[in-house]
Amino acid sequence: MAAFAKTSPISLHPDHPNHQTPQTHKPKALSFSHNLHTHHLSFKKTLELSLSVINTSSSSSSITTHNPNSDIYELCLAGNLEKALKHLDSMQELQIFVEEDAYVALLRLCEWKRAYDEGTRVYSYVSNSTSRLSVRLGNALLSMFVRFGDLGNAWYVFGKMEERDVFSWNVLVGGYAKAGFFDEALDLYHRMLWVGIKPDVYTFPCVLRTCGGVPDLVRGREVHVHVLRFGFESDVDVVNALITMYVKCGDFQSARLVFDRMPRRDRISWNAMISGYFENGECLEGFRLFFSMRELSVNPDLMTMTSVISACELLGDERLGGQVHGYVIRTDFGADVSVYNSLIQMYSCVGHWDEAEKVFSRMEYKDVVSWTAMISAYENNKLPAKALETYKLMELEGVLPDEITLSSVLSACACLGRLDMGVKLHELANRTGHISYVLVANTLIDMYSKCKCIDKALDVFHSIPEKNVISWTSIMVGLRINNRSFEALIFFQQMKLSLKPNSVTLISVLSACARIGALMCGKEIHAHALRTGVGLDGFLPNALLDMYVRCGRMRPAWNQFNTHKQDVAAWNILLTGYAERGQGAHAVELFQRMVGSNVNPDDITMISLLCACSRSGMVMEGLEYFHSMQHQYRITPNRKHYACVVDLLGRAGKLEDAHEFILKMPIEPDPAIWGALLNACRILRQVELGELAARRIFEKDTTSVGYYILLCNLYADSGKWDEVAKVRKTMRQRGLIVDPGCSWVEIKGKVHAFLSGDNFHPQIMEMKAVLEGFYEKMKAAGFNGPEKSSMDEVEASKAEIFCGHCERLAIAYALINTAPGMPIWVTKNLFMCQGCHNTVKFITKVVRREISVRDTQQFHHFKNGLCSCGDVGYWGKSDM
Repeated sequence: MAAFAKTSPISLHPDHPNHQTPQTHKPKALSFSHNLHTHHLSFKKTLELSLSVINTSSSSSSITTHNPNSDIYELCLAGNLEKALKHLDSMQELQIFVEEDAYVALLRLCEWKRAYDEGTRVYSYVSNSTSRLSVRLGNALLSMFVRFGDLGNAWYVFGKMEERDVFSWNVLVGGYAKAGFFDEALDLYHRMLWVGIKPDVYTFPCVLRTCGGVPDLVRGREVHVHVLRFGFESDVDVVNALITMYVKCGDFQSARLVFDRMPRRDRISWNAMISGYFENGECLEGFRLFFSMRELSVNPDLMTMTSVISACELLGDERLGGQVHGYVIRTDFGADVSVYNSLIQMYSCVGHWDEAEKVFSRMEYKDVVSWTAMISAYENNKLPAKALETYKLMELEGVLPDEITLSSVLSACACLGRLDMGVKLHELANRTGHISYVLVANTLIDMYSKCKCIDKALDVFHSIPEKNVISWTSIMVGLRINNRSFEALIFFQQMKLSLKPNSVTLISVLSACARIGALMCGKEIHAHALRTGVGLDGFLPNALLDMYVRCGRMRPAWNQFNTHKQDVAAWNILLTGYAERGQGAHAVELFQRMVGSNVNPDDITMISLLCACSRSGMVMEGLEYFHSMQHQYRITPNRKHYACVVDLLGRAGKLEDAHEFILKMPIEPDPAIWGALLNACRILRQVELGELAARRIFEKDTTSVGYYILLCNLYADSGKWDEVAKVRKTMRQRGLIVDPGCSWVEIKGKVHAFLSGDNFHPQIMEMKAVLEGFYEKMKAAGFNGPEKSSMDEVEASKAEIFCGHCERLAIAYALINTAPGMPIWVTKNLFMCQGCHNTVKFITKVVRREISVRDTQQFHHFKNGLCSCGDVGYWGKSDM
């Protein structure tokens, strides 16, 4: 006994102040193993036996008086709990003795009916009538409370029992295990051995499942020794539990050894081993065992088939999945809804949503899992419209959605921007209580974020009582895509106080850092990724590369590029970086290196390359790459590539060629292609062609603010202020709002934000004084002042509307708070206007500092009065 005796930290005294168990009084049904209770007489049989004993006893003793306890037995046998309790109340009032068997009958009926309140009422009567509990009565109370999930009262009853048999221990160990208190369950098991109770055939399956749930292979092997010691190595149920334990602990070799040594196997034995292989990614071994099962004429059951279908899904083997589907149709499993549900899921995961649709349409009966599987199939295969249609059919059929259904439909709403339907689903989740599922709340955050209702997303986020990593990641992504990256970084700092971010979280935060130029924060995340070992996970290395590129730090970007896998995405990030800087020659050289490294370019590669050529005036090279896409690199041009060619021709002043190119396109041009022409017309001030492009745009897209801004600037640059006023009036009527200008600058590791018209900054007077000094020097030097314009004061300048001049405040703040000669890096959310461009060029000439400004379109690197964009990358041509 000393070999396995272990002193439990759990006190068995009922009045011990620390029972080591939370008081979970909420009535909760726990799904206990059938084996745990099979040695216990069934409810009706027990009552019938007890009643016959009472009747026999009454007749043999010739007692003619009526026994009130027999009425309780009769009522319990009839299942009439309410009347039985009323009878019990009457007996208590009349102080009639209630027999133990009557209490046991009542307790079993309460357990059977899941009547928690009534059960605790009976328990109160028992407590008042006796201070110590017999084994039989104690076991009835234990079984009831454990069934309800009330481990607090179960523990108290256990402590009050005069004696405990193996059933008492089995019930309590099972209760702790099912509630997830695995360590406590194992401690109870060792305590049971220590007090000399011999485990039975029902003890070991429960204890072994507990070891698998932890998982604790060492303890599991110790229990295996106990199985051999107590002589249960031939019991099929116990050996099946051993197989499951070893599989859950990842020891396939021991599991297979136990399986192979079994003198007799049932289907559960085969299923345990086969599903164990599948669940741990050993699909081929699982299939070999499945085929062996069939060769030995052991017929699979429902669990076997669902496991096999799931394995086809894991392997992504559509051919094997089709063969399993054929086997299902030939056998009796074709009528089972769960098998059909697994087939839908399998076909969805291998990309054959049409086959999943056929399976779904052939189903005679569809449950909520069937509908959810089909909705998810459409949503996962980028068919959100079909997902919504299927959900509407589900509603018509009267099937209520569960939390997974709502999550899938909300994801479809997010993809389509269907805010109206998303709001209705939110209301439904509130009514049905599904909003309490964090999965639903997280998907609502995503839906509201993508529908540009970030404040609603924040409301949902703050209402989640227990936020998980996905909750925090979702809200940070939402803030990022709604141009509130600064807040996303604040949320990240808050998250780290309670949860450990995963690689997806870090990728999201790095995107926010890249957006506002938060280099130091990005470096901290890089260091965190290296410390925690997630630096090589998934897209994280490329996210770090993108952060360095977008923060304008090409040297660290190259270091990151050279130390990690150089896939096509990494090359594309560098190409995009050079394109944003207008460094076409570098981009072309990098592309040649990429091709020489045997990395095949994709459609994004060609977009970056064409943009680089466009912004560098490399028209011939750009056209050559475009024409070589299909026959040399086997990339079919899409609308984005055509838009790049239009931009390439337009920036080079070949507007007619660009227009003719659009008209001869083999595919219908979208607003982005006409937008590229409109932008070129804006640069060259070609109003007539620009108006034509704008008309084509607004035929298909009336909600994108950027096209209205382009048209306004075209009119403003051409002096057509009446037309500017008309466009702005149209924008107001359609509820279109231009985001206020915001610029960010990082000083000593801290990001500072500056909004247009912000007069509340602590150093605002100093900043304005610095800027006024530069304006006076510009005027004295004969440069056009930054505010020079022929516009009416009422209309305000286009620069004030569409630029905001906020980068000037950021630069002034950096000049005040950094050492002389230090480079300044500014990021802004809008385009840079002509006035700001002229001002920053002048500042760099005066202070002899390099200043980089990244607007929404490209980098402007200012040095000694010159800009890397060549004075064409802002709203309006330079007058300098």
